[in-house]
Amino acid sequence: LAVGVIIGASFGKIVTSLVEQIVMPPIGLLLGRVDFSNLEWVLVPENPATEEIEKVAIQYGAFINTVIQFVIVAFVIFLMVKLVNKLRREQAAAPAPETPPAPTPTEALLAEIRDELKARKA
Repeated sequence: LAVGVIIGASFGKIVTSLVEQIVMPPIGLLLGRVDFSNLEWVLVPENPATEEIEKVAIQYGAFINTVIQFVIVAFVIFLMVKLVNKLRREQAAAPAPETPPAPTPTEALLAEIRDELKARKA
């Protein structure tokens, strides 16, 4: 279980890097923005004259990045589950070679009698 947690955390870092450095730049270029993480909707702007009021903003760009990361992780997990299920189905569908059951003592005795009768006729 601990190994799974460690691998999951590392995989999360890989996905974060993938989204921020590979997926988002082309999408941002197509939409006219280079980086979505800076997108925000300012509710109360920062006033430099008074330090009491800080900027209040809804940072929807970071949310977009997080949603894309989630979609990538969900897709990878979906593919892994599909692969495991396919391998299980193939393994279950492959018929095991059937070995004939060992003859019962009665069957063995009858086979000996048959062989004796064949030997006497010859």
